Amino acid sequence: MSARFEEIDWRPTPMGEISLRRRRHPVSGEDVYEVKLGDEYLMSSLFTAGEVELARLGLAELPDGPLDVAVGGLGLGYTARAALDDPRVRSLIVVDALADVIDWHRRGLVPLGAGLVSDPRCRLVRGDFFAMAAGSAAAGGPVPADGPPDGSAHGVAGGAGGGLDPESPGRRLHAILLDVDHSPRHVLHPGHAALYRREGLAALAELLLPGGVFALWSNDPPDAEFTSVLAEVFVETAAHVVDFDNPLQGGTAANTVYVARRRAG
Repeated sequence: MSARFEEIDWRPTPMGEISLRRRRHPVSGEDVYEVKLGDEYLMSSLFTAGEVELARLGLAELPDGPLDVAVGGLGLGYTARAALDDPRVRSLIVVDALADVIDWHRRGLVPLGAGLVSDPRCRLVRGDFFAMAAGSAAAGGPVPADGPPDGSAHGVAGGAGGGLDPESPGRRLHAILLDVDHSPRHVLHPGHAALYRREGLAALAELLLPGGVFALWSNDPPDAEFTSVLAEVFVETAAHVVDFDNPLQGGTAANTVYVARRRAG
């Protein structure tokens, strides 16, 4: 049996101090993994419905495969795992700004890490999703200098050249699934905000194939203003409310998953 509480890793990063913790659930006795950035909780293995639904809803309306998919934000790996569980997915790129988060998976410190790293369809890319999606020459930063110790396909740094695949600049994808910020209004870094405006979404849409899908996780209720901006760029949009049990509050909680489709022609 694990210790009641353990801080598995702690690192300073350009966005603040990030920590990976494990604690034993007092009722079930199962291990719960948590990630904190400073004093903010980013994610918990106790609440994964929204992350899983991000992949399911984002891929649901796409045609039969093979599908090429990108995920922005690795976290504990639940969105990536759900995408790989879809048999249509041929390739998956997962972009994360923090080398430490990628390292947790490579070292098997989180439950889903070994399965993601060993899946030949999956590449973990260290880079700034927001700069890469904008086609910025600054893509790949800001990131910690001490990235993965090798240049393998399971821990490469994103570079300039445009797009989310450093091995194929300008590559277009069937789906882009994003789970980094708390919501379009509550971002982890001021530099992220531009993506949620019309110009940022239009640049991201250029990375999708015709008929491709952009899906976004949010911890806030559906935002009519953001949905309106999505509709200026994409031909079909929807905001799905994902309800899930919240034993800490003795009831239910909800996330929002936005799904937007690029025009087919």
